[in-house]
Amino acid sequence: MDLRFDEKDFLGCCGSTRFAKEMALASHFSSLQAAISAARDIWFNKVDVNGWLEAFSAHPQIGESRASAPTSETSAQWSKGEQSTALATATGSSLQELYEWNALYRQKFGFIFIICASERSTDEILAELKRRYPNRPLVEFEIAAQEQMKITELRLAKLFSSTENVSSTTDKYPTGVAKKAEGRLSIIGDHVNAASEASTGKPIQSHARNRPPITTHVLDVSRGSPASGIEVLLEKWMNTQTRPTFGAMDSGSWVFQGSSTTDSDGRSGQLMRIIDDIDPGIYRISFNTGNYNPNGFFPYVSIVFEIRQSQTRQHFHVPLLLSPFSFSTYRGS
Repeated sequence: MDLRFDEKDFLGCCGSTRFAKEMALASHFSSLQAAISAARDIWFNKVDVNGWLEAFSAHPQIGESRASAPTSETSAQWSKGEQSTALATATGSSLQELYEWNALYRQKFGFIFIICASERSTDEILAELKRRYPNRPLVEFEIAAQEQMKITELRLAKLFSSTENVSSTTDKYPTGVAKKAEGRLSIIGDHVNAASEASTGKPIQSHARNRPPITTHVLDVSRGSPASGIEVLLEKWMNTQTRPTFGAMDSGSWVFQGSSTTDSDGRSGQLMRIIDDIDPGIYRISFNTGNYNPNGFFPYVSIVFEIRQSQTRQHFHVPLLLSPFSFSTYRGS
């Protein structure tokens, strides 16, 4: 029997308003597993950077009772229940240490420590916080998103169990089902068409594009928000005789492909035409970070990457995570 819930119900499961709206539009759901599948797709492929941060801020820090942002009564009750084991096993000293590490974490990453705390003790949570603290911002942002999905799935199970018609798939609900296939990174603020060959073992199917082959966006980790107003330049290496080499004066061989400026969500506009097959070759995408932050460490950031003949129908998303003294990036699918 199909089950339908509204935005308010889904907002209790995940504090992202975009997520709640998309889930409400996707209802009815024939089973819990159908809802979980839709939730994964929406969270990892449709919710943007702002939505992820909005969901994070809807949680209270571990050891606290209130979130930094307004949240639903249902979400607050569920958070209290999820932290019950941690609070029951806490001591005055462990809570103080947890508070101090939470503060360090938020200062470094710009958002609170997100973990699926259900049935985990304070010592377990503190150990995990310390283990994840040395991570690069991009890695930690990805882990936090995965933990948020675990929490969302647990809450969807609670939402479905509150109805009279609970699907039999509830009994099959596994712990940690949010773990994605090996090698696959979710794309922040962009839409994923398919999993990569590394994650599925199957070739990516050909399909007509609905966006340019190369896209990007920028997240300002120090502020915990998208970086708007950054000039972005895309170039291609056009010297057929040589490849660009480290330290060589070869700037004359880079040919302009397109430019844009990041919007309020940190995304650049269209850097090239929407074409089915992109020319193989070496590309360079540059960010005018010096103009964005004149007091920052980097006057600009350039990323050079190669698209091979076998990859001409793939999508290349090159996001940049920027902090005052470091930056990181990864290749999305």
